[in-house]
Amino acid sequence: MLLVGSKVSNMPILSLHVGGPIAEIREAIIDPEELQVVAYSLDGPIIKNDPEVGNILDTQDVREISNAGLIVDSADRFTTREDVIRFDKIMNLEFHLVGLKVVTTDGKKLGKIVDYTLDSGTFMIYQLIVQRPFMSSLLDPELTINRSQIVEIDDFKVTIKHDKAQVKMPKKDKKEEAKEFVPNFTNPFRKPAYTEEDSIEDNSSEISE
Repeated sequence: MLLVGSKVSNMPILSLHVGGPIAEIREAIIDPEELQVVAYSLDGPIIKNDPEVGNILDTQDVREISNAGLIVDSADRFTTREDVIRFDKIMNLEFHLVGLKVVTTDGKKLGKIVDYTLDSGTFMIYQLIVQRPFMSSLLDPELTINRSQIVEIDDFKVTIKHDKAQVKMPKKDKKEEAKEFVPNFTNPFRKPAYTEEDSIEDNSSEISE
């Protein structure tokens, strides 16, 4: 199931042990190389009053996402960035997906990211929701860009393969879309391996509005 990132970030954390909320999500921690929400930083009365309680929730410890919030076993599942080297490295990048510009490989500016959708099972970011520039937004306020279109991510922008005017593919059923849902990102902090030849050969990607 796909969920809107901003709505997930406003959800409380519910404990099966306590039988109610024990924390609140403060911010998503996104790995830009995999384009995946790997954890959430937390806030709340339990965390503030108990220094032994961690303030980060690994998304692998989420048992379920309900309308009421993210369900975990207990606060014992919370950790700190110092305890998990992987989280510490990602957080040191200070990467924020929302607000990044989106451009095509030929330099055309498409807008900026205002939200995203993610898979509730893997927490992989599946689509980018892009707000168009003012003049373009009069007819086309938002674009929804599939992760398969992304070529490169850096601190300032996301580069995609094609502009929506260049790629008009027939709509695919859910089974076909699921097959395309695989990570295919270059490391944004290394030189990308993308070439023009890749762009010519790749005719299966799609940008949906």
